[in-house]
Amino acid sequence: MTATATSARSDLSELGRSETALRNFLHGLPGVDQVGAEQRAAQLGTRSIKTTAKAQAIDLAIRMVDLTTLEGADTPGKVRALAAKALRPDPADPSCPHVGAVCVYPAMVPYVAEVLRGSAGSGRPDGGPGRPDGAAPAGPGMVHLASVATAFPSGQAPLEVKLADTRAAVAAGADEIDMVINRGAFLAGRYGEVYDEIVATKQACGDAHLKVILETGELATYDNVRRASWLAMLAGGDFIKTSTGKVPVAATLPVTLVMLEAVRDFRAATGRQVGVKPAGGIKNTKDAIKYLVMVNETVGPDWLDPDWFRFGASSLLNDLLMQRTKLTTGVYSGPDYFTLD
Repeated sequence: MTATATSARSDLSELGRSETALRNFLHGLPGVDQVGAEQRAAQLGTRSIKTTAKAQAIDLAIRMVDLTTLEGADTPGKVRALAAKALRPDPADPSCPHVGAVCVYPAMVPYVAEVLRGSAGSGRPDGGPGRPDGAAPAGPGMVHLASVATAFPSGQAPLEVKLADTRAAVAAGADEIDMVINRGAFLAGRYGEVYDEIVATKQACGDAHLKVILETGELATYDNVRRASWLAMLAGGDFIKTSTGKVPVAATLPVTLVMLEAVRDFRAATGRQVGVKPAGGIKNTKDAIKYLVMVNETVGPDWLDPDWFRFGASSLLNDLLMQRTKLTTGVYSGPDYFTLD
């Protein structure tokens, strides 16, 4: 890191100590050209790639998937099956890479940990999980275990409840936490409150990585998306994430472009790299490749890695697998060839 970047990082770290300084900084960020952002995203979405590059892009996209189930009807059996699929998405093809992570509610974390970490099976007569604290954290090349937390998806709960939610998920075996910001506080201009919650949640994570969900569909403007992105990064977020997937407007290419520009500028200012995770509404290979092209053209190859870019998705993986099979065999598999999640 250069001396200039070190000095800038030190200066930015002081912003959280003053509500006024934080507000002045966030509102001093350059405004987003809405028309320009949407045109740029549309232009990048028209790029085509050749067969060999497409095969590489599909494998990379599979490795970037956070295979997700966040339903009230989730069961231990369902999330165990999801974890098994995460490890071997295509059992018929051992060359198929595993996904980036499995993302579930905190109560489901122990069951996923049993599969991903090889922790001891339950000895309980009720079929509950074994001791989750015996599960090893994910290492390089492993499937990560992500859990939503902090009163997902609304973020409307007292701070102590949110922190307890986070600590419980980490204790159960999660090595990534997807938190949600309080959009009401953000939109009311209470930036210090949002900042402090992210800082406290980061501390509650311990060694687990923190993804900060902005819920961009509720932020109304691209300027707010840029401000929320910077706020999350200033507070220590390891990733910024578009959406919970629980509101009508989820990830879009223009919103993701604004967030990618934010992480690019943040690294230039501080020397610290932050990941990006679009989530919700990304359902097919064509869409995934559009995002990968945007990443390459906006922030460069440093972010073309599962450590720095993820897709929050459920149905996307099956389409990637079908397209992968088509490229290797010349034949499309039916939609029921792979398990439905």
